[in-house]
Amino acid sequence: MRSPLVPTGAKKSADAELEALAGELARMGGMVEDMLEKSVRSVVGIDHDMARAVIRRDADVDALQLMVDNRIQDLLEAQRLNPRGLRQAIASMKVAADLERIGDLAKNIAKRALSFDVMENTESGQDLSRMGRLVFAQLKRVLDAYSAEDDNAAALVWERDEEVDEHYNSLFRVLLTYMMEDPRTISACTHLLFMAKNLERIGDHCTNIAETIHFLVTGDKMTAERPKADDLSS
Repeated sequence: MRSPLVPTGAKKSADAELEALAGELARMGGMVEDMLEKSVRSVVGIDHDMARAVIRRDADVDALQLMVDNRIQDLLEAQRLNPRGLRQAIASMKVAADLERIGDLAKNIAKRALSFDVMENTESGQDLSRMGRLVFAQLKRVLDAYSAEDDNAAALVWERDEEVDEHYNSLFRVLLTYMMEDPRTISACTHLLFMAKNLERIGDHCTNIAETIHFLVTGDKMTAERPKADDLSS
């Protein structure tokens, strides 16, 4: 039976456009995953070449976001979307924006990695690495949930954001102690604090994507208050 909302040919065309859009978002997600993982590795391993590669990659993420936005604009202007397709388009735009910001934050970490010639406190580096692995796992889970349109998996990512906050607060305490005990560590610890904050913000964007998945699947906004640990840095 022909849909009363969209002509059959137009529906097929819109479905093809939405499928292409999903492919572009998957590419974008893969890029930011790679940027995040390598940005943290470049800090811990004092790898300036890797850090510079992450910084250069950000332009590719920006270009893909522009491509996604243009494709969505074309779809909306053509008015070929049924309510489900409209939700997909809106969700795609929101996810692309979060991915672009994650790319920016990974780039910021890589930029600060260029300030290190030696990791003066290896314990702090390992703490940052552990936080990076947690945030990377959050990003991977939420992108898998988006691809599968799995609201339950997205909810688990949403609930684990508090764990990211707790890691950040713990690292904040440690670095603050180092700076108070030895002023010579202030410069390096300040860079590490900003990197940790960037990771915490990436965790927030993963939570944004989880909420977008809930909207995509259910058509409703998530009304519960986000689980947040107290932010000591404030």
